[in-house]
Amino acid sequence: MEKWDATETAQRIASGDASATEVIEASIQRMEVWNPKLHALTHFDPERALRAAQTPLSGIFAGVPTVIKDLEDFEGVPTRCGTRAFHPGPAKRHADTVAQYLSTGMIPLGKSTTSEFGLTGTVEPVDAPPTLNPINRAHTAGGSSGGSAALVAAGVVPIAHGGDGGGSIRIPAAFCGLVGLKPSRGRLAMMDKAKRLPVRIAQMGVLTRTVRDTANYYAAVERMAPAEGMPPVGLVEGPGTTTYRIGAFIDTPTGTPVDPEVRQATEATAKRLTELGHEVQWMSIPAGQQETDDFLLYWAFTALILEGLVALSPAARVRKLEPWTRSLAADARRNILKINGVIKRLRAYESTYNALFEDIDVLLCPTTAGPAPTIGVLTPDQPFAQKRQALLELLPYTPVQNVAGAPAISVPSGRTTTGLPIGIQLAGPVGSEARLLSLAFALEETME
Repeated sequence: MEKWDATETAQRIASGDASATEVIEASIQRMEVWNPKLHALTHFDPERALRAAQTPLSGIFAGVPTVIKDLEDFEGVPTRCGTRAFHPGPAKRHADTVAQYLSTGMIPLGKSTTSEFGLTGTVEPVDAPPTLNPINRAHTAGGSSGGSAALVAAGVVPIAHGGDGGGSIRIPAAFCGLVGLKPSRGRLAMMDKAKRLPVRIAQMGVLTRTVRDTANYYAAVERMAPAEGMPPVGLVEGPGTTTYRIGAFIDTPTGTPVDPEVRQATEATAKRLTELGHEVQWMSIPAGQQETDDFLLYWAFTALILEGLVALSPAARVRKLEPWTRSLAADARRNILKINGVIKRLRAYESTYNALFEDIDVLLCPTTAGPAPTIGVLTPDQPFAQKRQALLELLPYTPVQNVAGAPAISVPSGRTTTGLPIGIQLAGPVGSEARLLSLAFALEETME
């Protein structure tokens, strides 16, 4: 069962080859083996999952085991947001994003780990064990959806809930050899916290082992809740016959180094797409130092807001926030007079980004500038400038689509000589998820 993807799992349950209870029991057993090694859960409730498996189920993934990222409310379970600054009680209801996710029939076994408020690219809390990569446990699973990625990559669950505010689905997908699609802004239900931000950079999504699971998820959600004013995704079932103009680049927006094996994998992907009949042209970087600096300052601004919310809560303690969160908030305070200009430029970038697609159809680049780093490289308790630079060097590509509100997908593209996965990113204009999925299918076939 652990090798079945979510689609096959649901099909076998529907056909009677396996019962939902048997599938959930097997997943619970895998969780009991793997979670002590990976530290990927904040909450585990096998009894609740088994009760759900014994009720009438419906949806494309009816009976499929999963986990919920611990940034969103799951009824009856505390939402800890990866922080020790407060100790919340059980959520009174599902968040809209979680309700939408579970409408496909999946059964959660619990909640998965995240970095504090999802503010960094690994899950390495200062007061708890780090979430490890099942491919090589000396390395991080990435973040902020690190727990979800680790459990899917280990075969504990075939599909998991994630969120992406700067790459937090795509980064762990790349590090763990998974498929991770960040959708267009407004494609799926919006996080409650994100609705109130001046630039809504965060969207929810899924982490999977196969492109078809991702495609089936988006098709199912769309049938129940079509996104207004956006081209439909539909059910994408394979590569398709359309050929695309693909703009490829490898160099980072800030000129920092790219791992040679990542560079080689990107060039090899471009070659495979050319062989499949697509027109690949190498291009300059679609964002530069200004966009990078603006995003990082806006990221710090969100940390300042979160710090303020913690300070307003009588039961919370700002001093218990991790050093990275507090340092981000301090950086925002130092630069508070720049925030209005940053917000204005970030809002304007959507039209700048979409203008790129007058001459091309898809962007191709690495998902990350290197494979998963070892534990300790991106800890939240190192000096602020050191950590900021490390993030800039390793994770420079993904925030562009968060700012633009555009879709981007990370797909596996081989491994390094040491066995670590490499992810390649395909991105398009707002509403182009179907295009990206068809190309992802094509690349998946070439990797088999």
